[in-house]
Amino acid sequence: QVQLVESGGGLVQAGGSLRLSCAASGRTFTNYPVGWFRQAPGKEREFVARISGSGGSTYYANPVKGRFTISRDNAKKTVDLQMNSLKSEDTALYYCAAGPYGLENASTYAYWGQGTQVTVSS
Repeated sequence: QVQLVESGGGLVQAGGSLRLSCAASGRTFTNYPVGWFRQAPGKEREFVARISGSGGSTYYANPVKGRFTISRDNAKKTVDLQMNSLKSEDTALYYCAAGPYGLENASTYAYWGQGTQVTVSS
């Protein structure tokens, strides 16, 4: 079992930055890829970024490429999402998710956090 808790969300002006963190418990966490997803009101949950279990491979959705950076520290069991140059369209509830397959489809993740709200004002 893996439990995930997100933090770091908040209100920020357009052009600003936020750093989200996903803290995990469970021995198998370091084996799992981790992804970040987001869901805006009235919209479906969408993939944002993912990172392999080792941290050596990352992948980003086109809307965030070049602005967001995903990283992980397996010793601390955390996965961070650094978000720069934020836009109003980045406003959403952000979730982290872990393994076992960890691709762009939400169904490839077995464990989910409760989410952290990011609001970008224009």
